[in-house]
Amino acid sequence: MFVEQMEAKRSRSVAVIGAGISGLAAASVLAQHGYRVSVFDRHEEVGGRARTWRQDGFTFDMGPSFYWMPDVFERFFARFGTSAGRFYSLKRLDPSYTVVFNKDDRWPMPAGRAAVKALFEREESGAARRLDAFLDEAALKYRVGMQHMVYKPSLSWGEYMEPNVLAGLLRTSVLSSLRRHVRGHFRSPRIRRVMEFPVLFLGAMPQHTPALYSLMNHADIDLGTWYPMGGMGRVMQAMQRLAEEQGVVFHLGEEVERIVVQEGRAKGLRTSKGVHGADAVLASADYHHVEQDLLGDGQRGYSPAFWEKRTMAPSTLLFYVGLDTRLPSADHHMLFFDEDLDAHGEDIYTHRRWPRKPLFYLSCTSVTDPSTAPAGCENLVVLIPIASGAVDDDATRERYFDLVAERLLRYTGIDIRRHLRVKRSYCVRDLEQDHHAFRGNAYGLASTLAQTGPLRPRIKSRRVKGLYFAGQLSVPGPGLPPALISGQVAADLINREITSR
Repeated sequence: MFVEQMEAKRSRSVAVIGAGISGLAAASVLAQHGYRVSVFDRHEEVGGRARTWRQDGFTFDMGPSFYWMPDVFERFFARFGTSAGRFYSLKRLDPSYTVVFNKDDRWPMPAGRAAVKALFEREESGAARRLDAFLDEAALKYRVGMQHMVYKPSLSWGEYMEPNVLAGLLRTSVLSSLRRHVRGHFRSPRIRRVMEFPVLFLGAMPQHTPALYSLMNHADIDLGTWYPMGGMGRVMQAMQRLAEEQGVVFHLGEEVERIVVQEGRAKGLRTSKGVHGADAVLASADYHHVEQDLLGDGQRGYSPAFWEKRTMAPSTLLFYVGLDTRLPSADHHMLFFDEDLDAHGEDIYTHRRWPRKPLFYLSCTSVTDPSTAPAGCENLVVLIPIASGAVDDDATRERYFDLVAERLLRYTGIDIRRHLRVKRSYCVRDLEQDHHAFRGNAYGLASTLAQTGPLRPRIKSRRVKGLYFAGQLSVPGPGLPPALISGQVAADLINREITSR
């Protein structure tokens, strides 16, 4: 019976749109299940938002730079009887990152709970004990979430009605805001800011993010911040290699122009180079783009009005900077919280304008990995969260580069404008052009309570049979680990439904 099923599957094919992390994960899983799988991407290399850019001896991660939740990656590779270590080398960072409160006040966040407890206790008496309680609860949420929640297709709330899931969550703070949860444990403004920081990866402010997501603090402090030597592009290359080992065929530099639908069922793709038949289609490209641009009238599950009402995670203004000198006091990851977080958030979420006094993030991979910059040079990536859909022009980009340069001059004593060997900006219009990103979003939909689980755009089309979705606009949410999970969930759902036909 098993042999007959596998032979039947090999006669069936699945076309995957997009070679980002969710598309790569889905392709490998589908091929392992026995299907003929083809991946199509408009770019000449895999990775999607996590592509790599090289210039004059510098290697830049264009998108994600934090390698968190290593267990999620290991769980994926274990499906294929292997491990991440076969493909790339991981190094745990210590400090995990550095928070800059002002020129003379910085916190290098040490690796591991014990060291963080010591730091917090020096700041606030009793904070070490309260951190233990906070992280123990966060670890419970993480176990429940990772073992019972995020690997579900979220087609209905009934999927979560398991007694052990409900019992686990009822023992924790879930529905109140993360801000209230944090402030119930700590008084120090600095500790509060550090504990609220991780949810910024989820695309929402802490006062609008459910306390469920304190699980991110467990990911941060207990599981650690890691770096794949050579850059995040090594992870994408590993996933491509794994997919090819499963028999996946890649069509890079081939943009999908239409999903072929016949009698209400997805039957393949029309691309810039021809027509490719398939028994099912998995779209891991921008969900909005797929529905609005690749499908016809009567085939879309969501209206333009639906999308306009979504709360989007921020877009970003990025600068890729190569310096001809080293940057004093630089750490691998640096969070410049020397301006007010709430004011920044109000500007980009409420007023949908450019932040007047922006916070920013600085990545300096050459501190850890000399291969990312020529000898004696520094590799910098600067990221400023901005409003999705913000008006993006060159003059505004330059104005914000000057703001960052002045802040770094005060902090380091180095004017980076005098040491530029490489400089490239990347913002809303680039995200729209390169990824068809709705409103130029960088992180997808914000992880608010109203956009959680079945309330997010469905992983399975309501209107077109055999059409499925994965990625940051669908479930479980934004970020590399959730996108990696999303691809697996979609692939497993396709396998179950095709097998049952």
